[in-house]
Amino acid sequence: MRLVPFRPTERRRKRRTLDQTQVVRAALELLDKVGLDDLTMRRLAEHLGVKAASLYRHVRSKDELLALLGDEISAEIPLPRPAGSWRDQLTESAWNVRRGLFAHRDAARVLASTPPAGPRRLRHVEAVLRILRTTGLSDRNAARAAYHLNNFVTEFAADEGRLATYVAAVPGSSRRKILAEVRRQFTSLPASEYPTIVALADHLADDDQDALFQFGIDMCLRGIEALAAR
Repeated sequence: MRLVPFRPTERRRKRRTLDQTQVVRAALELLDKVGLDDLTMRRLAEHLGVKAASLYRHVRSKDELLALLGDEISAEIPLPRPAGSWRDQLTESAWNVRRGLFAHRDAARVLASTPPAGPRRLRHVEAVLRILRTTGLSDRNAARAAYHLNNFVTEFAADEGRLATYVAAVPGSSRRKILAEVRRQFTSLPASEYPTIVALADHLADDDQDALFQFGIDMCLRGIEALAAR
């Protein structure tokens, strides 16, 4: 009887050559498809065509996977150019991060729920801290300003992502329709009890997200200027 050499199937070959980079990139693909809440190790294994146990050779836990995802997402975000004033550089950094987080579903939630770890992500932290130290802030206030800037940009992007997910899930819905309903609810409140909300209803339901984001950046920059002037 002639022995036939064993040839691994495509699934076994993929399992044998799987590495951490492949796992993280596949997780990012799956994140875009199903969102953070449905991103599980078991579902990722199915996406890769392997058994869940084999993933733990490359990623020890879901927490580690999310931290690696945060680094992968950060790798796609350009660093601010070291040119222009510190205001220009911080503004560019904020816009870069916002666009980068909006490029992937729930990316802002991933970064908000994980520590700043990984070389690509830490380069962004380093860049912002470097810029803030040129503003005249003390080291303590530079660190505090970085914390609040990060929270503003990340939460703003998370809000945009949540609304986009809702719009995509509800047939016939749109951002404009949702904000129109918010405006209607505000204007229908009793003016005797909520006079300011009624008066500002149009502004509270403003759909110009770019202008709203830039206003937040400007507010942060003016706060930094005031602190540095002390």
